[in-house]
Amino acid sequence: MKTILHIDSSVRRTDNSTQSYNSISKSFGRYFIELWLNKNHHDKVIYRDLGLNSPSFIDQDWIAAAFTPEEQRSPSQQQTLAESEEYFTELTQADVIVITSPMYNYGMPAVLKAWFDQMLRVNKTFTFDLARGDFPIEPTLSGKTLVLLTSSGEFGFGAGGVREHMNHLTPHIKALAQYLGVDQFYEIGSEYQEFADERHQASVENAQQDIAALVDQLSQCRIIRNR
Repeated sequence: MKTILHIDSSVRRTDNSTQSYNSISKSFGRYFIELWLNKNHHDKVIYRDLGLNSPSFIDQDWIAAAFTPEEQRSPSQQQTLAESEEYFTELTQADVIVITSPMYNYGMPAVLKAWFDQMLRVNKTFTFDLARGDFPIEPTLSGKTLVLLTSSGEFGFGAGGVREHMNHLTPHIKALAQYLGVDQFYEIGSEYQEFADERHQASVENAQQDIAALVDQLSQCRIIRNR
């Protein structure tokens, strides 16, 4: 049995009476999970909707607590880190991480950045040792797969695209993913949302097809490994 950590980050819901108000990225996430569980019935899903239940922003007290050795933390510092500890526990259980994210102002939503800030901690998700020279940070976790499902209002954010230089969503998440223990990274997304034309519809349909193919691929790899 595998555990999926499913993280939504759009502030939009998926049950609005007006279809155009609904989150596309969240719908991709639900589609992925539905297909996955149809093929992997016994797997467990841990779900967080960051858009509706926002993580706390870190502050000076949080930083002080995080950098205090665990055995020396006061009860107040332990409470300050309780939210972070809960996120970390969920992460350690996960074999596959599914993050859905719209592109907000060419980057990730603030709630998703807040989740990463709560999550990435010295001596938890990474170690820091100056004996390593100019690259003192090293991840502590490994072996996880991350699937990033995105949506954007414009287009051309992929490799070689006309707006590739403006894409601060995927590169940022991919850089941080290594500190979640991610060894395999996949991205699927749709574009053209603000144009609301046939290009957008085709982009959504192509993304759904790619999601189905990826679920098949990952499930097949799992079967092969378990033989």
